[in-house]
Amino acid sequence: MVRLPLTPEEVERGRRLGEILRRERGQRPMMLTALQAGVSPETLRKIESGRVATPAFPTIAAIADVLGLSLDALWEEVRCFDTARPDVAGGRQRSIS
Repeated sequence: MVRLPLTPEEVERGRRLGEILRRERGQRPMMLTALQAGVSPETLRKIESGRVATPAFPTIAAIADVLGLSLDALWEEVRCFDTARPDVAGGRQRSIS
């Protein structure tokens, strides 16, 4: 199966997701977070750096669970600057913490 190239919006959304997860992880060791979430440290590193723009839902759900994040709040913050969505355009941001 051929995978379509990601749109610039998808790439940006992946970058924001990684940035949020990194911020929420704070000083918590990457290795500990990854192991508790059941993912490899390299996978977590790639997600946090934005290199994996569209990670699998179960992966994000597991990481969010370990960090104590609500998936609803996480998604709201990820999409808050999505200019392609008129209902969220304008850059309102909602903090997770």
